[in-house]
Amino acid sequence: MHLCRMGCRRSYGNTLIVFCIFRPVLCRNLMADLHSALVSLTIDRNASPPNQLKGLGTMVEYSDLCKQMLIVLHEAPGVGWHTIKWAFDNEAWHQPVWSFRDLAGGGLPIKQANAIIASFGGKPWTEALKAHEQSMVKAESSVLTFVDAEYPARLKEIAQPPWVLYMKGRAELLARPSVAVVGTRVPTAYGRHSAAMLAEQLARREVTVVSGMAKGIDRCAHEAALLESGSTIGVLASPIDYCYPQENLPLYRKMAQAGLLLSETPIGTKLHPGQFPLRNRIIAGLSAGTVVVEGAVRSGSLITVEHAYGMSREVFAVPGPISSPKSEGPNGLIKRGEAKLVSSAQDIIEELSWLESEMEAVGQQRLPTASGLPQVELMEPEELKLLHLLREQPLSINELYERSAIPFGHLNVLLLNLCIKRKIELQPGSIYTVI
Repeated sequence: MHLCRMGCRRSYGNTLIVFCIFRPVLCRNLMADLHSALVSLTIDRNASPPNQLKGLGTMVEYSDLCKQMLIVLHEAPGVGWHTIKWAFDNEAWHQPVWSFRDLAGGGLPIKQANAIIASFGGKPWTEALKAHEQSMVKAESSVLTFVDAEYPARLKEIAQPPWVLYMKGRAELLARPSVAVVGTRVPTAYGRHSAAMLAEQLARREVTVVSGMAKGIDRCAHEAALLESGSTIGVLASPIDYCYPQENLPLYRKMAQAGLLLSETPIGTKLHPGQFPLRNRIIAGLSAGTVVVEGAVRSGSLITVEHAYGMSREVFAVPGPISSPKSEGPNGLIKRGEAKLVSSAQDIIEELSWLESEMEAVGQQRLPTASGLPQVELMEPEELKLLHLLREQPLSINELYERSAIPFGHLNVLLLNLCIKRKIELQPGSIYTVI
């Protein structure tokens, strides 16, 4: 047998092929065939795969395994945002079992690698999905990951977008134009009225109102926005299955039907102070702009403002009395030129002029809602006026007559309608209160 003694050596991209000890004719034919095949292979390797991430703001379809990996890592104790990003960038969902050698050898810091090993104990990470699915069923909630098509576009733009969000309610609200309304937990009557008025006006114009489900200004904004088609999104610091504070439980239940509740916190996590700033970044990230109604100089609402600045989002403030400590925060923002003064929703919409096209598009699609829920009831202007008065404080029919100037007979009819609609209720002593 005559063998080819010369070595045939050729490179194809990152592939080096060395041939020897073939017959001369076979060697030439084989090299020609391999050249064609490897050129084709090299072209395929250099092309962008259909599920490759180009950056946190741009993506295409990802496998279910990728989404499942984000969920189990997000819910694993001791695993943080940067660890999940490492796993995501390194496509760790292709490995059924994660070993310390693979993790640390791939560049993950030892502490984070140990946290993953401790959570999954050398077993297939997909086994953790069963507990997740059970908790979702029990909480009557759904989950949204960073790679899902429905993930809010504005939220993707922030420095550290949540990898996972838990949801209750109308998920289609995430696609709407939105503005945040935030403020103190202990507002004045002026603050309550201002928050409700702005939220209601925005929601009437198809802008979804975002806030933090706290008592005070947040609650006023949510309640008012629920009356209009724009509705509202409440971002929880607590897990999605727990209402904090508990006094907002009636609002929580309404939001789960006619609005949307969101949380980044895994179910079963104990509430701690560090979760509130994380919640505030989501509020700012979902919104085209943030409105501060009332808040002291060191108010938690100003943390949301700081997040909005960092995201290059607009900040607005409602001015208040110079003698009121509750207005020191927004007044200071306006004085320093860090926020634009607003007195109505129109001021916000004019400043965010590009929102107009989004609002118009949403208005054309209002019927029916994507979730199939009934539309929020339309309210008469006089009914809204009475609700505004009762949000400030419980009142008797005589006090409502004096403050509203509505004829007494008509006032009785309006109050009865509001009771039937379950907006207000009559308490002992003939006092009306908002439900």
